[in-house]
Amino acid sequence: MDQNINHECHLPEGRKSHHSDIVKKNLVTRLNRIEGQIRGIKGLIEKDTYCDDVITQIAATQSALNSVAKILLEGHLKTCVLERINEGDTEVLDEVLLTIERLIKK
Repeated sequence: MDQNINHECHLPEGRKSHHSDIVKKNLVTRLNRIEGQIRGIKGLIEKDTYCDDVITQIAATQSALNSVAKILLEGHLKTCVLERINEGDTEVLDEVLLTIERLIKK
């Protein structure tokens, strides 16, 4: 899944990630596609499309969002989290566990 991850986190006041242009472009492309899927789902609802077909599209959109989250999580673990652990900040592990809990909670 390594999408040429190259970002660094700046802490604490400006907690930002700086993704490589390749990763950023990949994420934006995926999010644009997801945005289109959401508009499509809205259109299906407006046209009274059969419920199962709408649910199928919702599931596909959720899967696409999960893909984006996985890419971001991988980059976060390999850079931000690793950096903070190397600096002796083990509290970042609790932060990551909460993040993972939010991702898998459905």
